[in-house]
Amino acid sequence: MADTIADTRRLFTKPQNLNDAYGPPSNFLEIDVSNPETVGVGRGRYTTYEVRLKTNLPIFKLKESCVRRRYSDFEWLRGELERESKVVVPPLPGKALFRQLPFRGDDGIFDDSFIEERRQGLEQFLNKTRTAKEDSSAHTHNIIFPTFVLLLMCNL
Repeated sequence: MADTIADTRRLFTKPQNLNDAYGPPSNFLEIDVSNPETVGVGRGRYTTYEVRLKTNLPIFKLKESCVRRRYSDFEWLRGELERESKVVVPPLPGKALFRQLPFRGDDGIFDDSFIEERRQGLEQFLNKTRTAKEDSSAHTHNIIFPTFVLLLMCNL
């Protein structure tokens, strides 16, 4: 058998200056879901989540935006994306029907641990949707991505 010699030469890279190392990333879009708030009383009680978007992408006039959304708004968004595109839309965190039953002995869907779990799931949904791959064409993603962000950030 012939002996194989490994190639240990370094790859040539572009010299990095301080601005490259510590400056802002070239293109970014960050979506965070945070600060859940439960409002209302009785059957009119619901939880909203703060959705914050930060970007330096040139297609957006606003570089930062923040809105509050309910779970039902995320359901609407998912339905619109499924209806209007060929993108494989990731699932939302579950509805938690069992937690809505009376006489459970806890706060059900208003329990702090459930709200945090749902918040994480909603953030994951948005970030997976942001990078969703299309079923058939790259053209679809170029249309859906800006539409997704506009639907997310507009006043409903």
